Amino acid sequence: MVIPSAVREALAEHAAAEAPNEACGLVVLKDGVADRYVPGRNAAASPYRFELAVDPETWFLEDEGYELAVFHSHVSSPPRPSRTDVENVGLWAGRPYLIYTVRTGELAGWRIANGSFEPLAIASSQTT
Repeated sequence: MVIPSAVREALAEHAAAEAPNEACGLVVLKDGVADRYVPGRNAAASPYRFELAVDPETWFLEDEGYELAVFHSHVSSPPRPSRTDVENVGLWAGRPYLIYTVRTGELAGWRIANGSFEPLAIASSQTT
């Protein structure tokens, strides 16, 4: 998965703006490259978990050939799925799952399924 610098900056800005709560949203991918970030609202308003709320129209992007990756931030813990993330993966099981750590600026990708998770390679790009 490739995350262009402009998309990564949008993730970081949203995460910083929502601190100390977790930020969340959707990264819109086309052929494995992030096209854009759609900021969501954390309906849980919590620093320990998130409940993603986005404009319902966003979900129809999948009908247009895009893949959606869920994104959320951790304020200071590593960008690794927490027990809460694994237990609450729900509809995101097996799909790209991105976590950004505000404290360190680290971004990591995962696939979570069947109670476990595996890393996804993330490359950066200077293009938008």
